[in-house]
Amino acid sequence: MEDGAGAREATVARIDQDDARAELVATLLDKVQQDQYPSTTMLDLIEELLTPEETPAYVVFLQDRIRSESYPSIPLLKRLTALV
Repeated sequence: MEDGAGAREATVARIDQDDARAELVATLLDKVQQDQYPSTTMLDLIEELLTPEETPAYVVFLQDRIRSESYPSIPLLKRLTALV
């Protein structure tokens, strides 16, 4: 029977790099969705980690966020503009 650390290492070994990257992006997007004022650092990290296939979904994510705000931030608008 494996101890907790051994089981964790076995699980980590089964996750490939792309799966880990995608999971990190999903975690950061969840956090950004919950935060009224998302961290610029988190948004920068998301954009660094995105694949070209994921970028359109991220653009929609930002557009939805901007639509939901009465006064969207200028940096968020500029960020979206840079992606399209």
